[in-house]
Amino acid sequence: MENPLVLIVMGSDSDRPVMEETVEVLKDFKVPFEMRISSAHRSPQKTSALVSGAAGRGIKVIVAAAGVAAHLAGVIAAETILPVVAVPMQGGALNGLDALYSMVQMPGGIPVATMAIGKAGAKNAGLFAVQILALSDPALAGRLAVYKEGMAAEVEQKDLALQNSLADGGRT
Repeated sequence: MENPLVLIVMGSDSDRPVMEETVEVLKDFKVPFEMRISSAHRSPQKTSALVSGAAGRGIKVIVAAAGVAAHLAGVIAAETILPVVAVPMQGGALNGLDALYSMVQMPGGIPVATMAIGKAGAKNAGLFAVQILALSDPALAGRLAVYKEGMAAEVEQKDLALQNSLADGGRT
């Protein structure tokens, strides 16, 4: 297997079903990745070691997923100069809003790119990582352009089907 370019860190194994969205995007774009479980609170030394050695292993982007207090992305961002993309998980008393607020309210000097709560955010985290990597990889940039063109073509097909349906009196 190729050396991973993206490190996905989850605060808990319960985050994995959501983070499979990130995994699918990275697989679709043929971006090698590593996925780990490490907690900012329950295993801070492990988290620090994992992140501080990431650049030396060839990692270019870190995606961090956590819920509730959600300090994982911030702790990671404090430990590295690599871009950190955060995915807040649903759950807890505030259904993910607490995680979202924790991630977007980072102090100046500790940037964290924060995505939406849940699966949409996990998918976008994968795409954002691909966009970052595509800056220095023309082949990946080409695959990303084809992906975006495909999304636009899909919308056009759906609109055409709608227009045809309306022209037929609304029957499908």
